[in-house]
Amino acid sequence: MPEFDSNHVKNIALLGHSGSGKTTLAESMLFEAGLITRRGSIEEKNTVGDYTDLEKERGNSIFSKLLHTHWRGYKINILDTPGYDDFAGEVISALRVADTGVMLLNATEGVEVGTDIIWEYTEKFKTPTIFLVNKLDDEKADFEKTLQEAKNHFGTNVVLVQYPLNAGAGFNAIIDVLTLIMYQYDEKGGKPKKLPIPDSEKAKAEALHKELIESIASNDETLMEKYFDRGELTEDEMKEGLHLSMRRHDLFPVFCASAIQNRGVARLMGYIDNVVPPSCEMPPQPLKSGGTLPCDSNGPACIFIYKTVNEPHIGELSYFKVFSGTIRSGMELVNENTGVTERINQLYVMEGNKRINVNELIAGDIGATLKLKNTHVNNTLHEKGKQLELMPIVFPEPVMSIAIANSKKGEEEKLASAMHQLREEDPTLTVEVSTELGQTLLHCQGDMHLSVIKWKLQNIYHLDVVYAKPKIAYRETIRSKAEASYRHKKQSGGSGQFGEVSIRIEPWYEGMPEPEALNVRGREIIDLPWGGKLVYYNCIVGGVIDARFLPSIMKGLMEKMHNGPLTGSYVRDVRVSVFDGKMHPVDSNDISFKIAGMMAFKDAFQRANPLLMEPILALEILAPDELTGAILGDLQMRRGMIEGFNNEGHFTVVNARVPTSEMYQYASALRSLTQGKARFRMKFDHYAPVSPDLQKKLTETYKKEVPELVEA
Repeated sequence: MPEFDSNHVKNIALLGHSGSGKTTLAESMLFEAGLITRRGSIEEKNTVGDYTDLEKERGNSIFSKLLHTHWRGYKINILDTPGYDDFAGEVISALRVADTGVMLLNATEGVEVGTDIIWEYTEKFKTPTIFLVNKLDDEKADFEKTLQEAKNHFGTNVVLVQYPLNAGAGFNAIIDVLTLIMYQYDEKGGKPKKLPIPDSEKAKAEALHKELIESIASNDETLMEKYFDRGELTEDEMKEGLHLSMRRHDLFPVFCASAIQNRGVARLMGYIDNVVPPSCEMPPQPLKSGGTLPCDSNGPACIFIYKTVNEPHIGELSYFKVFSGTIRSGMELVNENTGVTERINQLYVMEGNKRINVNELIAGDIGATLKLKNTHVNNTLHEKGKQLELMPIVFPEPVMSIAIANSKKGEEEKLASAMHQLREEDPTLTVEVSTELGQTLLHCQGDMHLSVIKWKLQNIYHLDVVYAKPKIAYRETIRSKAEASYRHKKQSGGSGQFGEVSIRIEPWYEGMPEPEALNVRGREIIDLPWGGKLVYYNCIVGGVIDARFLPSIMKGLMEKMHNGPLTGSYVRDVRVSVFDGKMHPVDSNDISFKIAGMMAFKDAFQRANPLLMEPILALEILAPDELTGAILGDLQMRRGMIEGFNNEGHFTVVNARVPTSEMYQYASALRSLTQGKARFRMKFDHYAPVSPDLQKKLTETYKKEVPELVEA
């Protein structure tokens, strides 16, 4: 039998901006429950959560960690998440399997940009959320300001359950307006004294108590009737009301703590046990094929893989949540995504990097297993005879790209293998081998993300790599009509080569009329893989070019469109009409007409008022109001076009369109400009013409780098 049933397993994700104290809080929770006898610290590099060499070196969380503790008859699984937006994938995957989010607010900073971004994820998942105002022992702590900002940002459903009696360097007491008790702590923190509320605070506490009751009652008709009848709710009724409201994502209680001094932590854990909903009370999980899967320990066995980690000398460790049934060691499950049958040889519960063997895990619990053969993040595994696939995690799109290459030759395969493994662990990382640019590109979440990737390659895979500025995927087209003829003639003994082609090229647009003064015999419309179209007309009359050579002319055109005349970039949106030419009864062949077509196209293109176009990104920046001016000035330096502004609390959302070429290392620049208080998202929007000066500069640079090629 499992040690805990589904009702007594609580899964919480610790959330918040970097520096809000999540890892320290997790450490205090483990200490309070007696799982550790000494609390570690970030400074001493000995916390249970931040156990990797990289996190110890950097002094902050980079990966989400699974911890667990037992508290008064309950099991609490703790998912400690990083606070930087570069590692948003770790936060999203943790929220996918958590039942409650504990959002830490730094009492010295209030609501920060990272908090707003994470809040969007909790809204998306409808995750029950607790706010914990932390660092109340700091001399700069401002509880009232932080609380007001939380209400401004997240709405009036943010309800006060506790407030500090004396926030600041002397912080040692919390007044609980739910129980109307004061908790007073000694210098060691831990278990407090329960004392009556001082007379000086009674009026305030009772007023807040009444506000809390009204907020709870307003979300439940039964409680509202009891409140109207008696003018009061019992403590148990208030807890039940909070429980229901949190489950419905209607109320967000506010608690107080100093995690580093272990003050307020035990009260938070008690609330998690008594009030927050377990998985079995949350809405059933939607299935990809339709229908839902309830969290029922008697249902069909079904787990979801939310994270994988490659452990040195051990293999791949797969983290999962049991969404239905009971999982036992030795059980065989079918991977719905790959069709592979996987044997669960070992089951673990986790304490950071420490694995603890268990025989079974019940619906609602979270654990890990080793060496699944063909199972990845977002895969659903279930018992044989079922067809169950849970909805996948949708990870954020990349916001930054960089070119990567080996420092040493001959290690290309080793790098490709390492990148494949990193991609398995980190779905927010995308690797692209670009034939267009001749580079291997990493698309990621920011410069910190890049530095983590490089550290792993160097320290785990023993590869020296270099990052380089990615080339820009320009596009070439034309603005006017032009004609050109080209004769390819070559004689070198034996059979020669001969082909002559006359073409007209025009800028193509949807709905344009048929070519003027030409006899159209055939038309082919090609959707180009890189965007845009090539429209190819056969206007040959009198058999001056045999029909069998027309595909060869097309091949020549396409070859030059792959390597445009201006900068070697792809050509798009061109109409080509082949209207005349000559052939030789002996020397004409496919290669002759391919070369003639390619060179005629190159000549005509240069005469047709050629245009170079650059990719433009849609950029969205979220920043405090006071930093908007500096951000706008920087965007103007980057040739950005400001589209508009929106307000979100005391943050401003700036929308702009910026050329891709101006966004290299923007994540670093924005972090420096705003001291890390701004975040951004970007995606490809459209292509736009470059300025004549820039087109001339890029064209001249290309000519210097790539000498004129001879035709053969």
